Amino acid sequence: MSRNFYILAGSLGLFAVVSMGMSMVPSSFQPGLPANASLWRTVALILLLAGLASALIGVMSNLFEQVDRRSEEARQAARRKRRGGQDH
Repeated sequence: MSRNFYILAGSLGLFAVVSMGMSMVPSSFQPGLPANASLWRTVALILLLAGLASALIGVMSNLFEQVDRRSEEARQAARRKRRGGQDH
């Protein structure tokens, strides 16, 4: 599940870089597109923040998955230990 958030964060980061690049291109190279550089910078900032939020969600979900996995392993090890002690 966290891999999806990492992919989303990477895609949003790439689009943020493209948007920042568009703000530095002269308006004559952008026929039909908004020529206002501040608009491109605003879009780049929003995409960057969304990408960072997605990466944070991915990291947190990965950490919680790891905690669940380790607690389940510890629970199974304790169960095996109890069962091994009862057989003797």
